[in-house]
Amino acid sequence: MNITQDKIDDLNAVVNITIAPEDYNPRVEKSLKEQAKKANLPGFRKGMVPVAHMKRMYGKNILVEEINALLNETLSKHLTDNKVEVLGQPLPVLDETKEFKWDNTDTFEFQYELGLAPKVDVEVTSKDKFTKYNVKADAETLESRIKNIRKSYGKMTNPEVAAEGDVIYAELIQLGADGADFEGGINATGSIRLDLVTDKKILKSLVGLKKDDVVELDVQKAFDNNEAVIAKLLNINEEDAKELKSKFKVTVKNVNRLEESELNQEFFDKIFGADVVTDEAGFRTKITEEVESMFKQDADRKLQNDIYTQLTEQTKMELPDEFLRRWLKATNEKLTDEELAQGYDDFAKNLKWTLIENKMIADNEIKIEYKDVFETAKQRLDAQFRMYSPQPMPEDQLAQYTANFLQEKENANRIFDEVKALKVFEHIQTIATIDEKDIDYNKFVELK
Repeated sequence: MNITQDKIDDLNAVVNITIAPEDYNPRVEKSLKEQAKKANLPGFRKGMVPVAHMKRMYGKNILVEEINALLNETLSKHLTDNKVEVLGQPLPVLDETKEFKWDNTDTFEFQYELGLAPKVDVEVTSKDKFTKYNVKADAETLESRIKNIRKSYGKMTNPEVAAEGDVIYAELIQLGADGADFEGGINATGSIRLDLVTDKKILKSLVGLKKDDVVELDVQKAFDNNEAVIAKLLNINEEDAKELKSKFKVTVKNVNRLEESELNQEFFDKIFGADVVTDEAGFRTKITEEVESMFKQDADRKLQNDIYTQLTEQTKMELPDEFLRRWLKATNEKLTDEELAQGYDDFAKNLKWTLIENKMIADNEIKIEYKDVFETAKQRLDAQFRMYSPQPMPEDQLAQYTANFLQEKENANRIFDEVKALKVFEHIQTIATIDEKDIDYNKFVELK
């Protein structure tokens, strides 16, 4: 077997692999013998099929499998042994002029294109300046959060007349162009959430409705063409909801209202545990801490995005763009030329950041341990659970959820990549100049 690498330029190379019969025939013979022992063919006792018979029937298929396996092993070993850093994956060069007999006497010649990783020089100094925002809960945001929590622990009532924020439970019948009931059309019962109605005129027409009232409703206009909301209301799929043009006759069956819970000790204990909070002032303090904790994550993401943007712009590197475009097309059969053109710049920017990360991790000996991955995953899950209840989940239960979560390879890889990025961001912040600034949440949102 012979393998060579020809360098085209700093970013592209071609690997040439020659495989002779003496390289692959021992593997083929071994595979044939193993298959013969397992084969269960008519006319032969199980495990007693002659190797020659297996070769006549399956020899070519086994030969192809072994050639492919040998190619992959050889190419992988070459890249590892020679420390060749590639982007994407090697692409086979197709040569339709070559014909093989596939009779175990061919000498096979293969070529693979390589996209080579560029040399990366990352320089971060105190001259690199970033702003770290300490986001404070403004009055409006705080009151909105408190209202939502009080409703979550409140009780359902059925007022006679609908008001803003209520839910109207109603029958909805599809109307034809003439305004009459559309025969064979949609007939559903559903809950119209008034807080989701975006059209002010329609909202005004729904407020004040009571049981047995009948109104005409343009669902597309009412919900600003939100197919997800419309599909749920009418119990249809989102594609049908998107194409729906008809108006509906709405007959009110009931009005539901979620009353806010009283600010009493029973309410405080439900949320925070017995006697942790004993008055409204303590409740507001706790909610402020919870809200600002969530804001801190938003602020951290903004700082990280600012670092990402600045470093990918100021770190100069070339990529094997033409190779990468071909590789993306080869590995994504449904990817159109238009989609590739639109998405390539973002792909290239993310790839550059990955190279920057890898360089900084190698140069600064940054370690990523399982405990870091576990703790990060636990924090993410805890934040998700707190969206539904401010009361923390018991530590042992949260740890079990985290362990189960990380058993999924996709989840583990995603959290590993997140920890990897966090470690690099943390390292950069020890070198760059970080200015801290207090800001109200409503002002912070305008920055994003």
